[in-house]
Amino acid sequence: MKTILFSLILLFVGVQTQAKSLDGGKKIKTKEVTIQTSGTCEECKYIIEAALKKTKGVKKSNYDLETKAVTVIYSLKKTNLEKVKMAIVESGYDADEMKADQEAYDNLPKCCKKGGMDE
Repeated sequence: MKTILFSLILLFVGVQTQAKSLDGGKKIKTKEVTIQTSGTCEECKYIIEAALKKTKGVKKSNYDLETKAVTVIYSLKKTNLEKVKMAIVESGYDADEMKADQEAYDNLPKCCKKGGMDE
């Protein structure tokens, strides 16, 4: 019985240790990611950031038009990377390897479509 109790205590301590980060033992609560997307103009920036703002768990986002990348900080408890990317896809834009939702893309302003700023 003592062996089982000791084993359970060791298991509990091991799980708690793994749940902590290396920086002072604090649990990691948020994650920052950079996602390549297909926006081309200020309107795209607004649409992408607005979609992310409505996404549960997203704390902050910033779309850089020059690099065509959006940096997102999100809560690990409330969402995950796939859901963050889906918010971008469902707003009509590519998100890394995920392609834009066609219906949403079709409803974007002309300037926001691929090649739209060239015309």
